[in-house]
Amino acid sequence: MLAACLVAPLAQAADECHIELGRGWPPATESHGTAVEGLFANGATPVMTLTTLPERTAESGLQLIAAESGDWTLRHSVADKRVSVWADNKLQLRTDQTPEVVEVPMPAELGRRLVAAWRGALEQLVPADLTAPFKEDVTLYMVDGLRVSGAAPTCGPAAILGEQAALLIEATDDGDKRRERRWVELGESLDKLATSLAGDAG
Repeated sequence: MLAACLVAPLAQAADECHIELGRGWPPATESHGTAVEGLFANGATPVMTLTTLPERTAESGLQLIAAESGDWTLRHSVADKRVSVWADNKLQLRTDQTPEVVEVPMPAELGRRLVAAWRGALEQLVPADLTAPFKEDVTLYMVDGLRVSGAAPTCGPAAILGEQAALLIEATDDGDKRRERRWVELGESLDKLATSLAGDAG
């Protein structure tokens, strides 16, 4: 599942941390990724998406959809069956399916803060001239037009994004009162990310 792929330990020292992310699409991934993102978007235009393309199991992802006024929409999607499969000696993309989808409202101010924080983090941590590497298990970030892809980070500030993704998934499973607590935890985690990025830059 998405949460299990993205939550990672932060115990490694900064000088030992190496993240395997790059800009754009990894080789031989764009068709698969585009199909999954389109399936999960279902006609919407998310301002932020986080999608996992496992080697063998069903794809999953988070989508954050902005609103002109009022709350934004946080969506957690899991494919009903794996989208990318080999059949009859060719690759097929099974987008004629209905994924499992859970949607909850998210405070717009927190949504804007989350998007700004993730975009800033990815811009700082992933140089513009670094191309996305091929991985069997791929994590796709698309944040306000910036696409970054590769392996889910396991150390440093980038791993905090995985912690935050787990909080977002939990928020889609919670009732209203517990969800409010998730938003507080997310705000605290965004503070933690900012502090970690400042230390990384220094």
